[in-house]
Amino acid sequence: MSEQAGKPRKDLTSAPHSISGQRQAEQRKKVRFQDDHFSRFHGYNEQFISNYKEERSTKISLGIWVRVALFVLILLVLFSTIFGNTVFAQNDTTNITNTQDTTISYAPPINKPINFEVPKRYSAEKADFDILVQELFPVPEDDVDYSDLYESLFQFFIQPLDLNRATRNDLISTFLLSERQIEDFLKHRKKYGRLLSIYEIQAIPSWDANTIERILPFVTVTESTLQQDNRNLFERILAEKNKTLLIRYSRTLETQRGYTSDTTGASRYLGSPDRIYTRMRISHLNDFSIGFTLEKDAGEQFIWDEKTSRYGFDFISAHAVLHNQGKFKTLAIGDYQLQFGQGLIMGAGFAAGKGSETINTVRRSTQGIRPYTSVLETGFQRGTAATYSTGQFDITGYYSRVGEDGGASRLALDTLNDGQDGDLISSLIATGFHRTPNEIAKKDNFIRTDAGGNITYRDKQNNLELGATLAYTNYDKTLQRNDRLYNRFEFNGKDNYNFGLNYSYAWRNMSFFGEAARSKSGGMGIISGVILSLARPLEMAMLFRKYDRDFHTFYGAAFGEGSRPINEQGFYWGIKYSPSKKWQLAAYYDRFRFPWMRFLVDAPSEGHEYLARLTYRPSRAIQLYGQFRQEVREKNYRNEDDTNPSNFNKITPYTRRNYQLNCDYKAEEIVSLRARVQFSSYEHEAPKTQGYVLVQDVNLDFGKVRFSTRFALFDTDDYENRQYVYEKDVLYYFFIPAYYGRGFRNFYMIQIKAGKKIDIWAKWAYTKYRNQETIGSGLERIEGDLRNDIRIQMRINF
Repeated sequence: MSEQAGKPRKDLTSAPHSISGQRQAEQRKKVRFQDDHFSRFHGYNEQFISNYKEERSTKISLGIWVRVALFVLILLVLFSTIFGNTVFAQNDTTNITNTQDTTISYAPPINKPINFEVPKRYSAEKADFDILVQELFPVPEDDVDYSDLYESLFQFFIQPLDLNRATRNDLISTFLLSERQIEDFLKHRKKYGRLLSIYEIQAIPSWDANTIERILPFVTVTESTLQQDNRNLFERILAEKNKTLLIRYSRTLETQRGYTSDTTGASRYLGSPDRIYTRMRISHLNDFSIGFTLEKDAGEQFIWDEKTSRYGFDFISAHAVLHNQGKFKTLAIGDYQLQFGQGLIMGAGFAAGKGSETINTVRRSTQGIRPYTSVLETGFQRGTAATYSTGQFDITGYYSRVGEDGGASRLALDTLNDGQDGDLISSLIATGFHRTPNEIAKKDNFIRTDAGGNITYRDKQNNLELGATLAYTNYDKTLQRNDRLYNRFEFNGKDNYNFGLNYSYAWRNMSFFGEAARSKSGGMGIISGVILSLARPLEMAMLFRKYDRDFHTFYGAAFGEGSRPINEQGFYWGIKYSPSKKWQLAAYYDRFRFPWMRFLVDAPSEGHEYLARLTYRPSRAIQLYGQFRQEVREKNYRNEDDTNPSNFNKITPYTRRNYQLNCDYKAEEIVSLRARVQFSSYEHEAPKTQGYVLVQDVNLDFGKVRFSTRFALFDTDDYENRQYVYEKDVLYYFFIPAYYGRGFRNFYMIQIKAGKKIDIWAKWAYTKYRNQETIGSGLERIEGDLRNDIRIQMRINF
């Protein structure tokens, strides 16, 4: 029993934790519970799975989803005919008590060591990311690359959170737990000591079956009696079993304009249309993480050219991070990111923003130093960083020096530099593409140097956190943006610094958090909020932010309507009400204003946005939800009479509405279906335009072979009504296509487990447009109305 235990432990595993002989028997006697309260939880394991086995065979009710039910029936009959009874043999209820992989109540014999691995049903690869992404990710409006967010979320799968070491900040960072659930977990651990098994989380009062199923792939429990590994770091790395090599190849089969020959001297891509991605990582929880990432984008050359900073692959990233080295909590060399407070100054990691998860995603937590493993070629540090722990303080320092892409417009050169390139840049380029001579000339065009640190204090109860952050950034060239009105208060110059203070305080079922920061310009950024668990079925979040028009932060990712914390004021109110286990209502309202001009908005503007989502889960096999979202903002309006200059700077409000109906159905362990209807409308002075997409997904899981497919039918009047729907893809790859125009899209993906250490994915997607002679624009243009894309990936565990 843990020395921290104030009361006897609830023995949820029916086995001690690696204690043998006489001590083993005495331990079991001590941890027996005599009260009826625990008896309910002690039998919860079997009840948890028993209910699941019964409910997942529930038939979909007749009505609007009748076609889904018929489709399921046809599939089941087809599989039964082809494969016979062996397909469903794994679901034989007579074997439930004898099969560890299909029951959560399995307890190993007392004389054998306990295996705390999460059952296969909760493995990371089987987790339903479609539902998770729909809940946590913001509602897309633009073609924003969410790869970094997705990569950050995936870190919890690569490095699951150890519940015996997890702090309040760690639990907050999952975005899956409410304030009450976090508080109940910390109370449980404080009262009974370290968790003996992952299954013990079922005894936490507010952790219902849905919460447990969602969070299990993200967490783990380490044994408290394991002796410290006395091997040196090199020996531990060689002996580590968590070694992964990932290789991915993708390509568009049609010839795009950038790859055609040209006799007029027009720009063309210099490389092949192949995209190649390679990643290797060796890591051990709370010990070390070592890896590298290599990428060649489509159109880039595979070439060794030191003059243009190209060394085979166009992008090369590597990191080495050590944890718990004496007083040093973290040591990092190579590429890394930093996250402190609410992300006003340093906001790396997963920052979801506004979405159907209306409570947990509004706040962030201090995560400190994080290894960088994404392929985005900007927004990270390259150098060294360290966190030193002393008492209740964590002290972090960092230094970074990395090349960045930038260019100078001819107008800027003529105006400010007598037409000479010199030490001047007018734009920062974040695309990471180096396909044409012009793009290659801008690669690593200037050097960015960063230095700074953070001091964080936490009280002994881990309820109060206070932090201070100082960050300094220097460019070796002067940044002078184009002389446009909306750029007047943007950062110009060579160097900038930020200083900020952050806090968080948890009291009972309330969590207060905030951060205030100042930049060299004198601009201020302030964010402050509270999350309340008013009663068990009711949660509420309120957040205020104010970012001055001259507040400059290069790595900030705080909550807001814009993509950066600048030139914005707003108040957010979110609510989540769960009257029963089957029903949940989530909603938010956000009102905001922009005190200065913005791109395509030639005057101060304002707007508001609200969302409501009703979810119904009649059983563990079925989930249905309906969602409505409306956004009202202002932007420039220009009528068809281009000769009238008075219309050019007039701003008028536009309204965008989005409707969703979604059904998820899991038929047994093999078949899962998803159907969605999504509709939108857009109004801005001119007549209303509309668009819709109908989506049907089918996923089949035969153990060593998995198959996924989708059929999507879309029809939109214009680009303003483009429809975004997350699409399943190969492991670690994130993709949200934008459906616009008229046509349909299909994809087929298969995953094969080729032995114990090799997994192979292959995906083919094609999009067919109606009444279109070309697809795309510029060098990406395809002649014709059909586009085919393939993606092949192999993962080797060694």
